[in-house]
Amino acid sequence: MHRSRLFAQHLPEFGWDPIVVSVRPERYEERPDANLLKLLPDRLRVEHVGAMPTSPARIVGDVGIRGFVPMLRRILRIIDSEQVDFLYIPIPSFYAALLGPLVHRLRGVPYGIDYIDPWVYAPTGRENLKGKASLTLARLLEPTAVGRASLITGVAERYYRPVLERNPHLLRQAVTAAMPYGGEAVDHQRMRTLGIEPYLFRGGRARFRLVYAGALLPRAFEPLERMCAAIARDRDLYSDVEFCFIGTGTSPDDTKGYNVKATAERHGLWETVIREHPARIPYLDTLAHLEASDAVFVLGSTESHYTPSKVFQGILSGKPVLAVLHSASTACAVLRETNAGVVLEFDGESDVARVEDAFGEVFRRFRAFAATYKPAQVDVSAFDPYTARSVTSILAAALDEAYSRSHA
Repeated sequence: MHRSRLFAQHLPEFGWDPIVVSVRPERYEERPDANLLKLLPDRLRVEHVGAMPTSPARIVGDVGIRGFVPMLRRILRIIDSEQVDFLYIPIPSFYAALLGPLVHRLRGVPYGIDYIDPWVYAPTGRENLKGKASLTLARLLEPTAVGRASLITGVAERYYRPVLERNPHLLRQAVTAAMPYGGEAVDHQRMRTLGIEPYLFRGGRARFRLVYAGALLPRAFEPLERMCAAIARDRDLYSDVEFCFIGTGTSPDDTKGYNVKATAERHGLWETVIREHPARIPYLDTLAHLEASDAVFVLGSTESHYTPSKVFQGILSGKPVLAVLHSASTACAVLRETNAGVVLEFDGESDVARVEDAFGEVFRRFRAFAATYKPAQVDVSAFDPYTARSVTSILAAALDEAYSRSHA
C-alpha cells in the first residue's frame, strides 16, 4: 500500500494523473490507520468500493477476492466515462492481477502488474494446506494474469525474472522495470509533527536497543536461528543489548501470534536479549519507535530477491543500521553507498552458516560504528536513487514506453 501511495504522490510530476481504486477501509480485516490519510497528497483521487464481508461468516479473507467484482465494475465505469490510458495493478493481493486481462478484453486498456512479492515461489516446507492450495492456484492463474500485460515491474528484477522465464512471450511483449522501495523523508517529518510516542518502550532499564519492525518472512527463520545461536554462544557481548521485534507475528492483529519467541526461548534469550511485540502497529507509530531506538536491525531472507524496505526507513530514521542480508540483495549496496550501517552478507541457504560464524565479529564492528555514528555522515547523494521521487520516475518512464508500444 505504501508503494502505491508514494507512486501516486509523485506520478503527476512526470505526466501521469493517478486514480486509485480501493476497497473501503471498513471492509478490511485489519484495523485502519487514520494517520495514513495525513500522508496523502491533497489532490489524490481515491475511488472506494465495497467488498464481500467477513462477518458473521468468513468465507474468504483475501480482500483482492472479496473486492474483485466491485473493483472491476468501478474500473469499467471510470473507463466508460473518462479517458483512461493505463491500468496498473500492484500485487499482492495476487488475485487482483486478474483484473488486468479482464479490463483489457472488455475495454482494450493496456495494463501492467507490479510484483511487490513473487506470486509463484519455491515452497519453504512450512506451508499448511491453505498455503499449498494458494501456491497451486498461483501456478494456474499467473499465466492468465500476465498473458496480455504491457508492463511487468517489481521491487527488483529477481522478483519478476522468473515470471518472464515461465511466460517467455513477455520478453517480446512487455516493458519491464525494476524499482526498489523508495524512501520518503516527509513521512518522518510528519510523524514528528504529530507527536507520536514510542509507547512500547515505556519503563525498563536503559539498554542498547535495536529495533526490527515489520513482517518476518518464512525464509528468514534460518538466519534468525543462526543469529540466536551466535548470541547464545557469546552472551557477554550482548549484556547491555536488546533486540526488539515489532510486528513480526503470524497475523497483523494477533497479540499472541509470536514468530520470534520460540527461537529466542530455545537459545535462552527470551526477554533478556530478545523481545517481541507480534502485532503490527501503525506505520507512523513504527517510525516513532525506530527514531526512539539506538539502532535499526534488518534481518533478510535466504532468497536473493528479498530487498527489505526496512533499510530505507532505517536510514531516514537517522539511526545506524545493522543488517543481515543475502549478498545479492540491493539493500547491501544501499547501505554501503550511503555509509549508513554495517552488513553481514551471506550467499543464501548454502551459506547460511556464515550468519552464525560471523555475527559476533560483525556485531562488535557495528557497536564501534554506532558509537561514533552521526546522521550527517550519511551520503545523501548516494541515497537519491532510492528516494520515492526517483523510483517513481522509473515507473513513469516505463509507463510512457508501455503506453506507446500498446498504441503503436
